[in-house]
Amino acid sequence: MDYEKELSKLKEDLNKATNLKYKAEAQLEQLKHQEEEIIKELEQLGIKPENLDEEINRLKEEIENMFKEANELLPRDLLNR
Repeated sequence: MDYEKELSKLKEDLNKATNLKYKAEAQLEQLKHQEEEIIKELEQLGIKPENLDEEINRLKEEIENMFKEANELLPRDLLNR
């Protein structure tokens, strides 16, 4: 076994792993910052993060009801001539 080559390879792999670690840490910090910004935006809208799924469902239902109402208000008998 060539110890110098093996040691060189280990150093190279360690450097790669260290670089990957730093990139992952930087990405994690960026994601944490984005999360904080999203939470602030939600709070400004009066929505608690734990209620987000409920709010999304409420808004979907509201949109569906608006489409239904808009379709009901259209004069279909005139449009189908």
